[in-house]
Amino acid sequence: MSARWRWWRERRVKGQKNEGTGHYYLTSLRVGAAERAGYIRNHWGIENGLHWVLDVAFKEDDSRARTGHAAANLGLLRRVAVSLLKRTKVKGSIKTRRMKAGWDDNYLLQVVQGITAQ
Repeated sequence: MSARWRWWRERRVKGQKNEGTGHYYLTSLRVGAAERAGYIRNHWGIENGLHWVLDVAFKEDDSRARTGHAAANLGLLRRVAVSLLKRTKVKGSIKTRRMKAGWDDNYLLQVVQGITAQ
């Protein structure tokens, strides 16, 4: 049996009125509110982190791929690229690593092969 519960999220921006929204979740998990809140925060942390990287480093929101399965295929390739770029040990943002891969063929080869680049 699943339970429905509501989670209230509030956003505060200095100099502006606070904003709040309610979100509903369905789950069969029987845990306390604190543990449940941890699961939600963890989920949104991953979700926001990935989508932010895809938008900033890959400009995914600006993509105009509309024909057939192009959008889904390009989305998959972007996620694979983010995963490979995160594995490298090079300092800097994903955007910087992506640019370096475009400039340096040896670095690109290391990234594509999944070798930990230095």
